[in-house]
Amino acid sequence: MRGYWHDHFSGNTSGDISLEIDRVQNGFYGHAYIFEENSPIGLVAKIDVQSIENKFDFAGPIFPLDPSSSEPTNWSAIDPKVAEEFSRSFQAHCEWTDSTVSLSWQTDKGFPGRADLKRDLREKSVVEALPIKTWMDFKHHVSRLRQYDYIYRGQSHPWRLRTPFHRTGRADTIRFFSEINSIVSRHVSSASRHVFDMANGNQFAAFLNLIQHHGFPTPLLDWTYSPYVAAFFAFSKITKEDAHNAREDEVVRIFIFNKGMWCRQLTQISSVAHRRPHFSLLDPIAIQNPRLVPQQSLTSFTSVDDIETYVLSKETSETKFLQAIDLPKKMRGEVMHELSLMGVTAGALFPGLDGICSELKERLFDFHSDISS
Repeated sequence: MRGYWHDHFSGNTSGDISLEIDRVQNGFYGHAYIFEENSPIGLVAKIDVQSIENKFDFAGPIFPLDPSSSEPTNWSAIDPKVAEEFSRSFQAHCEWTDSTVSLSWQTDKGFPGRADLKRDLREKSVVEALPIKTWMDFKHHVSRLRQYDYIYRGQSHPWRLRTPFHRTGRADTIRFFSEINSIVSRHVSSASRHVFDMANGNQFAAFLNLIQHHGFPTPLLDWTYSPYVAAFFAFSKITKEDAHNAREDEVVRIFIFNKGMWCRQLTQISSVAHRRPHFSLLDPIAIQNPRLVPQQSLTSFTSVDDIETYVLSKETSETKFLQAIDLPKKMRGEVMHELSLMGVTAGALFPGLDGICSELKERLFDFHSDISS
């Protein structure tokens, strides 16, 4: 049951429901978010169940989401005339499998509700790749795209787009941000010359971006304004042996996202506590993060697990936001050699000893001495 779920619900009202559930010891902990149609106020309820059985009952209080920020708040912050229309508690029954959750509930005002949620457990991306198979064709294609309107993400496999946080199986963001404020920030401060103001939205985003660049999973997803930096990240983790032994159909993937069109047509959310489903792009400030500028990096923040499905749901026959190019893993030597000539190397992208050693390993041990093999 753990993970992120989103679907429609029905009852005395209808709308969308999101579940963010973590497995905690011998039970489940998380939150359910209700977004009624034509209602400016979303609702949130805690799920805390000391059982991992496939059927269980639970109950608890209901709280509102702030109508302007969609962040959890108290009923005292809501207009009393509006607040009196909403329930304050619920009783629910849940049955689940790995791919489905059936949820039914009744509130203290006698309002019933039901949701049958399903999720796709696939790992592979569903975005069909463009008919581009060579490095020369790749360069020709990206050279025609308007700079800074498009952003790129390189992956060593054609996985679907998910944040590092969601790939761990975690989903409850309230719990996650509580850990960031109470545990992670305290430990990171021992290695940082800057004291981050976690109540400041810009600094909090910069903090999340910093720890993600150093391997800590967050609900951010890294992108770059450079298609060549994206190509570096797609190919750099593939070894010479892997490239040499790769089948013809084994590929890396470079996503192309129309940032300009997306930001013009959809509202971008700056608050990391915003709970309505969204996918928003951020350009965090580079506090204590020397990698941000050379990587031409920006990031996205999302409240959904399946980013691809969400983005594709916003497309029309005339509006395409997300594309992909798959390149054979076998061309790794050719690509990394040319990227090196461009100055796109580990030493340039990762300032410091780690980047220097990675670049020297590439130069002295990996490909450039044997490009044609």
